[in-house]
Amino acid sequence: MAIDTKHEDLQSLRIDRTQRGDSGGEPPTWARRYIIGGVALVVVLGLSTLAYRAFSSDVPEVEVARAAAESSDVGGTVLSATGYIVAHHTINVNSKVTGRLAWIGVEKGDKVKEGQVLVRLEDQEFRASYGQARGAVANARAYLDELQHGSRPEEIQQAHHNLDESRATLANDKLTLDRTKELSSGGVVSRQALDDATAKFEADQQRANSLEKAFQLMKIGPRPEEIARAQGALMQAQGQLDYAQSQLDATVIRAPVTGTILDRTAEKGELITAQFASAAAGGPQGSVVSLADLNDLQVELDIAQADFARLGPTQKGIVTTDAYPDKQYDGVIAQISPEANRQKATVQVKVQVVNPGKYPDVQLRPEMNATVKFLADQAPKTVKGPAGVFVPSAAIRDRDGKKIVLIAFNGKAVAREIHVLGQRSDGALVDGLVGGESVITTAPATLKDGDRIKIKGQS
Repeated sequence: MAIDTKHEDLQSLRIDRTQRGDSGGEPPTWARRYIIGGVALVVVLGLSTLAYRAFSSDVPEVEVARAAAESSDVGGTVLSATGYIVAHHTINVNSKVTGRLAWIGVEKGDKVKEGQVLVRLEDQEFRASYGQARGAVANARAYLDELQHGSRPEEIQQAHHNLDESRATLANDKLTLDRTKELSSGGVVSRQALDDATAKFEADQQRANSLEKAFQLMKIGPRPEEIARAQGALMQAQGQLDYAQSQLDATVIRAPVTGTILDRTAEKGELITAQFASAAAGGPQGSVVSLADLNDLQVELDIAQADFARLGPTQKGIVTTDAYPDKQYDGVIAQISPEANRQKATVQVKVQVVNPGKYPDVQLRPEMNATVKFLADQAPKTVKGPAGVFVPSAAIRDRDGKKIVLIAFNGKAVAREIHVLGQRSDGALVDGLVGGESVITTAPATLKDGDRIKIKGQS
């Protein structure tokens, strides 16, 4: 009974496939509709993506920059240009001699006065050379003095005594010779005795003549040529002494002008050379410090050749800096390069800052960015208001004899006509824009007004 009961229970658990209807195992109609719809949606999306990519590949990619509006209270501006502040004269202080740096007494930014000691080099060998040269001068001078003063009276007297002695000896020899001749003629003495007396007389006669000449020369003094030669030797020794003195003095390096230390290029213990500097670490240095007078500053500008004719040789202007935009300094053209730069199509102009110390709380420094607004000869009254909009040089284009810029707006390039008010080294001040526009700086040459664009870096 238990087995039959289990069999019936298992039969009740079997699935009756005949109750699924006549679909023959296919999914219901509503399921098929969803499946077909999903496949169709995927296909449509894929085709849309391919179409977008196909069409968007023809849209050029561009780079943009933001146009910046500027305001000014300077009227009568004929040209505006940007550049850098430079020291009128920058001095690299070098050493005249080669030596090891023993002491340096300044730091970058220190103010120094003309003649102030900046650096000392080790000077032991230079002092030794100086002492040797002094000794040579003393020796040459003593010899010249000896020649110029001539013989001492005692020396002349001694020479005179020697001459008298030789004369007396000669007189005695004469008597002896005469006696020997008489005796030899009488056969008393031999011929040899006569010859000896004759030889001694002649030798003493020569000695007396020599002593007489020496006595005369001692009374006359040295020859002029010998004195001149001694004078030349003294001059040569003095020149060597002066050179040694200059070498010794050169071990102390002083400030050539009053100014400010811009850079310190050597440290204690380093070798300073007057000939060939080395760029290698630990090698000899060619300079010690550089300095400049920061009360004598200029602004170095590159003026486009197209705008160069607007300036005169003494054109005045207003100088401002990016660091202190609210501070204005007077300027005047101090130097115009005699030749143009062919590669950049510019002419270099230097504007002297007339009053760099106008603001005691502000110090202008070399290499600061500066803007010079050149004024007309007769400037109108000062009028506050917008001066224009600054755009990069790459954004300005020539079309049909006009200056235009292309603006990126709503995915399209929109052309705007502009007028250049002032040229700068990196762009121009223009009107025709309000500021804040995204001007196109890099784009295909065929891009024109109304073309669709894609900004680089944006999806």
